[in-house]
Amino acid sequence: MPTTADFLQATQWVGILTLVCAVLAVLGFLFKWGVRFRLVGVASFMAVLTVGSFSLSLVPFAPTTVPGSVPYTVVYDNGAAQVVIKVPPTITESELEATLRQAGINQFSSGRLSQGKRLLVLRARTILHPEDGVSQPVFLGQVIRSLDSNGEDLWDLEIYRDRLAELPKATNS
Repeated sequence: MPTTADFLQATQWVGILTLVCAVLAVLGFLFKWGVRFRLVGVASFMAVLTVGSFSLSLVPFAPTTVPGSVPYTVVYDNGAAQVVIKVPPTITESELEATLRQAGINQFSSGRLSQGKRLLVLRARTILHPEDGVSQPVFLGQVIRSLDSNGEDLWDLEIYRDRLAELPKATNS
């Protein structure tokens, strides 16, 4: 996975290429080349690429890993205040708590649209198959966290122990 330092180095090279394209565009106007307007478009696009790679060099985008968590999949994210993750049906209570904490950290973004409350509701669910051809979603817990602060001081983590007890126990093989 590329690091922020890799993007900073790419920004330098793309910036140099942007300057070359801009010089060519200026020369195109001075000498009235037929491709002068295309060169302006190329130089403009290169400027957008330069700004984009520079922004990627500023923000670390490596996800946080909480010890004891299990892999999860985001199955619903409305880009605002609701996220649902899928966890395996063999998850334990301690793994669920760590996974909810990890997802709460990784799904945080102050740019989420919250429709007034500035809270993110992140729910964990799994799918049970009580019989062939029947799937039953079971919500196991949730985190309600503030979108104003990235600290864990404004979190409300809740685990539904009664639903967790319904899950099949993992077998050691």
